[in-house]
Amino acid sequence: MTAPRAVIFDLDDTLYLERRFALSGFAAVARAVEAEDGWPARHAFRVLREALLRNERAAAFQHLCASARLPSARVEAWREIYRTHEPRLRLPVSSRGVLQRLRRSWRVGVLTNGCPRIQRGKVAALALEPLVDALVYAHEVGAGKPDGTAFVAACQALGVPPERAVMAGNDPWADIDGARRAGLAAIRIRQGLHAEVDAGCTGPADADVRSITAVPAAADALVREYR
Repeated sequence: MTAPRAVIFDLDDTLYLERRFALSGFAAVARAVEAEDGWPARHAFRVLREALLRNERAAAFQHLCASARLPSARVEAWREIYRTHEPRLRLPVSSRGVLQRLRRSWRVGVLTNGCPRIQRGKVAALALEPLVDALVYAHEVGAGKPDGTAFVAACQALGVPPERAVMAGNDPWADIDGARRAGLAAIRIRQGLHAEVDAGCTGPADADVRSITAVPAAADALVREYR
């Protein structure tokens, strides 16, 4: 009998690029600005997108207020639209292919930080549920990654012990450090916000790859299938 093993994926900037969610939310806000204030949606979206490109996402709505000459009191309403909008996302072909390939011989899960309501919207938009065996929202089971409770919960949902599980993610602290402290092997996918960050990490990942397509081979080298 084959002993079960599992690969657990982070969501944002691992299975898809999180900036796609940001752009989807900005588009929803831009449409609201046009409907409520008469300022063209294309102009509002451009202001928000340029803030994202300058790594000023946290101040994007303040930039929009200044550009459209609207009161700063509008920011909170726009944040709520951003958080609750129905995102327009598509799972990359590469991610879909990796999930399908792994499920032939692995149990596959997703473990994600963030507001569960928002993360569920992303999961639905990406049509992830049929592609994995378990979805765990870390802040529903404890303090969230890198707290070990989240990784233990994901392993339990997949029916494997931590030593038979691999965490694959982009965040060197939340995903890699957290997984290794919880007894899982860890694969760092160098993409997204933390792609080139090394300073401050407690230690290297068990494997370091540049693309999600390299995860199956890396995982197999870390946790062998046996009978």
